[in-house]
Amino acid sequence: MHYTGNIIRPPSEANSIILQVTHGCSHNKCTFCGTYKGVLFQLKDARLIDEDLAFAARYCLRQKRVFLADGDVLVLPQKKLVDLFRKIRDKLPWVNRISLYGNEKAIRKKNLPDFLELKGLGLDRVFMGVESGHNPTLRFIQKGADAEAMIKAGRKVRDAGLFLSVTVLLGIGGVKNSQSHAEATAHVLSAMGPNQIGVLTLMLLPNTRLFKQQATGEFTLPDPAMLLMELRTMVDMIQVDRVQFQSNHASNYLPINARLPKDREKILESIESALAGAVQLVPEHARAL
Repeated sequence: MHYTGNIIRPPSEANSIILQVTHGCSHNKCTFCGTYKGVLFQLKDARLIDEDLAFAARYCLRQKRVFLADGDVLVLPQKKLVDLFRKIRDKLPWVNRISLYGNEKAIRKKNLPDFLELKGLGLDRVFMGVESGHNPTLRFIQKGADAEAMIKAGRKVRDAGLFLSVTVLLGIGGVKNSQSHAEATAHVLSAMGPNQIGVLTLMLLPNTRLFKQQATGEFTLPDPAMLLMELRTMVDMIQVDRVQFQSNHASNYLPINARLPKDREKILESIESALAGAVQLVPEHARAL
């Protein structure tokens, strides 16, 4: 397979065929993200994609899922996506699920019939980075969308009958907006009604603007106790019929894998135990992105 740069994929796609279609991010302005700094967003050469499909057709016969990398495949024009999905169906007929990342801008540019067309060709789930539902925080981190736009994008994916997996970031509101960020994020998640919520904890990277803002005092990262209180607020306030709720990413201090609302009390008890020091948190050296 022809891979360029660091391949980013959701943890749940670890056993999928990773087909890199684009390189970089079309937005690439988020102040906390250092993944694609200095990288020009571009579509990979069609010849290389065809060669990778031929490789998968020969060597990936047991893998029934495909994840389209990198960070922003959904932003491609509908015709290019349809052609790609048809190639996957033709070359890898045993594949039963195609997944990809989709930011708010990319989702906004697709209409419901577009999503239904892609679903008919194998699209099963969309991974969306929400980060926060707090508008001042979204502006501060230059996310490129407000809370209302996030909700509309999430609902569009759900209305198409697709699996929606969203990620949020503990700590992204800083000390100043810690609880406001948690409360507003819970509201946005409740309004979206995703199938899966993945919670990550902010880790400041030296090549990001947010790292520099921490150094100058413009931003202050909450301590572990405050981060746990954010998590508690989100768990307590999210109102959905059913959602898989996970904070088992390596960046988190307290791993959780449960369902809301069924396991709400159990999760809250675990968080309270951690705040009281009765549950050991993941040590700093073991945390990673």
